[in-house]
Formats: sequence, structure tokens, C-alpha cells
Amino acid sequence: MVFAGASGFLAKKIGKGRIGPEREPGAMTDLKRNSTSNASNIAAESAPAERGRIDTIDVARAIALIAMAIYHFAWDLDNFGYVTRGMATSGGWMVFARCIASSFLFLVGFSLILAHAKGIRWRPFGIRLAQIIASALAITVVTMVVTPDSFVFFGILHHIAFASLAGLLFIRMPWPLTLALGIVVIVLPLFFRSAALDPAYLVWIGLNEKAPFSNDFVPVFPFFGVALLGIAAGRATVDHQLLRFVRSTDTYLGPLRWTAVLGRHSLAFYLLHQPILFGLVFLTTFVAPPDPEASFARDCRQTCLATQDEAFCARYCGCARDALVADDLLAALMAGGLDETQRQSVGQITERCSFESFMGSQEAQ
Repeated sequence: MVFAGASGFLAKKIGKGRIGPEREPGAMTDLKRNSTSNASNIAAESAPAERGRIDTIDVARAIALIAMAIYHFAWDLDNFGYVTRGMATSGGWMVFARCIASSFLFLVGFSLILAHAKGIRWRPFGIRLAQIIASALAITVVTMVVTPDSFVFFGILHHIAFASLAGLLFIRMPWPLTLALGIVVIVLPLFFRSAALDPAYLVWIGLNEKAPFSNDFVPVFPFFGVALLGIAAGRATVDHQLLRFVRSTDTYLGPLRWTAVLGRHSLAFYLLHQPILFGLVFLTTFVAPPDPEASFARDCRQTCLATQDEAFCARYCGCARDALVADDLLAALMAGGLDETQRQSVGQITERCSFESFMGSQEAQ
């Protein structure tokens, strides 16, 4: 750089004669401008970008998607009888499912601030909202066909659409107030519920007394509170100039960085993964179908132990299994395809085996 500058100076001197003092400030200004530009470029290369997507957020979303796929695979195994009936909708698996839904909604709230902190970008917001609503409606229609008794009418996608729209009311609110409101929304169902909110057109609010039967139910209370927590966290990040710190965490992602691609296409993954998993498990039933006797034994024992002791349940489930096999009812029962006559036969078997098991318990005492 020094030699280039000197050569240029000498060329001007030879070609045009003496360089007047009035030319020197311009040359010095150019030199300073170049130095400043170079310093800025070096700083930009070493510092995290101030605009664009944050890989850490996309990776967090991808991890939630992978967790969701794991849960849905467990649900599929439950649905087709490969594991204990009700496993995916009770106990630790239910807690797992709620944590997954909560993580999605927290990220929805946080991302809402990052995208619209300086003003709502209505066009991209409207396009994304329309995509989510259309996808949610598609889920409702498909589940009404596949599982009409437990179709999805207000699942995670429905709630994300609601939270995206309702969240706009809170993006300018001071984050401590949003945080407090989020906590209230989360804990309110613990203290207040009403049978007046049980009808299907009100149950999505989440303050109902009777739980609806749905494969995916994510009501406003308490889950919108988690979205508000995400909005509060995003607002605090922006207000306290922590966004640069959040971006700096991208450098520590390591091998996880590749999952950011999945996080950037979360809606497509959500719509595709469950039909694929469901289809794979369904096809497996033709190659390696679940053992109906083993499935019945697991389900019967789990249900029975909720009210009876081990000895009673062993007698009762053994009696019922043998009777169902003898009457050729077991396969239809496990497939959920009993007609009215078969239901009456199963009821008679249940009563008889219950009585015999009770008498056996009395004799054992």
C-alpha cells in the first residue's frame, strides 16, 4: 500500500508539476477513508452479524422438532399396539409432550420480537400466518378422517397461529409486565375452571372442567402464557442490547449447526414427519404385527392395577384373555372394531372374570 501510494504521488508530480498544498488534504482524506474502511471490514469479519437469522434460535427449534418426532413415533407405536396402551398419553410421555409444545410457543414469542421489534412487517407476517392457518386447517380435516373420535381442533399449529396474532398486542409492552401476565396465564387454570367453558366452541380457551378427547390439544390457558414468556424474553433481549450476545452463541454450536437448516423449515417438517412415521408403523403391521395377546395382557394389567392388587389382576386378565381368545373376540377388541353384539359378549366376559377373580381373592384370604 505504501509503494502504490508513493508511485501515484510521483506520477502526478512528474505529469503535472508541483503538487500544491491544497491537494494534500484530499490525499490524506482518501488515505484515512481507506484505513477506516479496512478497519471496519476487519471488525465486521470478527464480530457476529447484526442482521439475519440467528443459528442458535434455529437449532433450538430443530431440537424441539426432533423431540416432537420422537414423541409422535411413540404415539404411533401406542396407537398400533406395539407398546402398552395409553403409554404416550400419560405419565412421563405426557410431560414430555407438554414440554415440547411449550418450547415451540416460547420460541414463537421470542422470534416475534426479533422479527418485529422495530415495527411490524405486515407482508411477511401475513404470508407466514396464512401458511400456518392453512396447515392447521389441513391437520383438522385429515384427523377428522383418520381419527374422527379424537380429531385435532386446537392443536399446536392452531395455537401458534393464535399466539402469533395475539402476541402482536404485547410486543411493545414493557417486558416485566408481559412476564407477569405470562405467569398469570400459566397458573390461572390451577385455581379457576368452569363447566360453562366445556362446550366445544369454548373449550379451546382452556378453563374447562371436562377435558376434550383430542389427539393434540394445546389450549390458550395455560400455553399462551409460555408464548408471553418468550415475548418478554425477546423484549428484554432487545431493550438491554443483548441481541449481539445471543448471536455470539452461534460460534459455540459446533456439529449442531447443521440442524439449523431443519429449524428454518419447521412448518414443512411438521407437516411431513408424522404421515411418514405413521405410514411406516402402519406398514410394519403387515410385516411384523403386534401380538394381540401380549398387547392385551399389558393393557389389562395396567388398567387393573389402578384399582386392584397384583394377584387379582393376574387372575382377572388371564381369565379375560382366555375367554376372548376362545370366543374369537381378542383381535377385534384390540383393533377397536367390535360390533354391538361383540361388545355385549365382551361385557359378559368382563363381569364373569371379575366375579371369579374376586372369589379367588376371598378364598386366598
